[in-house]
Amino acid sequence: MTYIDNIVSNYKDIIQLYLYGEEQGEAIERCQTFSEEVIEMDASPEEIVSLHIELLDDMGIQDGELVKKSLDILQEVIISFGFTYRDYKSMMNKLEIHDKEMDVASSLQETMLKTAIPTFDTMEIGAISVPARKVSGDYFNIIDHKDGMLSFAVADVIGKGIPAAIAMSMIKFGMDSYGYSQLPSDSLRKLNRVVEKNVNQNMFVTMFYGLYDHSTDLLYYSSAGHEPALIYRYEDDEFEEIDAKGVVLGVKAHARYEQRETKIGPKDMIIVFTDGVTELRKHDDTFIDFENVKDMIRQARDHHPQDIVQYIYESLMRIQNPNKKDDLTLFILKNNKNLD
Repeated sequence: MTYIDNIVSNYKDIIQLYLYGEEQGEAIERCQTFSEEVIEMDASPEEIVSLHIELLDDMGIQDGELVKKSLDILQEVIISFGFTYRDYKSMMNKLEIHDKEMDVASSLQETMLKTAIPTFDTMEIGAISVPARKVSGDYFNIIDHKDGMLSFAVADVIGKGIPAAIAMSMIKFGMDSYGYSQLPSDSLRKLNRVVEKNVNQNMFVTMFYGLYDHSTDLLYYSSAGHEPALIYRYEDDEFEEIDAKGVVLGVKAHARYEQRETKIGPKDMIIVFTDGVTELRKHDDTFIDFENVKDMIRQARDHHPQDIVQYIYESLMRIQNPNKKDDLTLFILKNNKNLD
């Protein structure tokens, strides 16, 4: 018996129960459930009336009093159906408006947060940031100081949707406004004030902020509760975890951020990411082994960083559980100077 056959049989049982049974109240109650079922099938009230007439013929009901009595059931179904159908249509209209708003927010975010990746003779940069839905809570930014210095940041909003997009836009404008002359610790301190004063108190932002001097190959970095970054030491074929103390942005008004520095050798890579990489769930719902991501980097280490991040992203998408997606951002900066 098909699903439609079950629906027809169910309605026939309701009519029979009401006309010939002793539990007429139960028949009335079952009308609500029946209405919900036929709405899920996208049936119209006109189709319900036609079904009612066909069932009366099929059941051989010709007595005027019984036909009139059966209209009580039809009326109950139509009333219930009509009310639920209006709710359904209202909900669908709201969802359509919401989808349009999300499309606008996504377009605005893509425009406002778009970051150009500069090119240099001494280093190569690759970055990819893919939202799980239309609007992303991840963000990366790059600032070329035009004096041998480069600032970069990778951030993750603890929150989703349009509020997260607004928060990211605010952070980008803040970073672009004074990021040209600030060390990472000072930049995070000022960005923290922006978030703390202007963003919803239940929304926080993690960020890894770096300043790379490609004339001296020194990396200065600070972190606001973000995932530790990695440095891939090309000559030793080893990964080094780098991190610095600091609370997430927006928690404490006058927070201070630790700043550290390290030397970046020839062909070494700085790798920064969000938890969409480290906490990716596979098809069997287990978390990815991050050593697998490191192996991918090793395999592609001689390629351009943009090719590396694209290769890693495509590899991760093949094993990811599509129902457990998160925003994903991966940034790689490679010292392009030759080994001695």
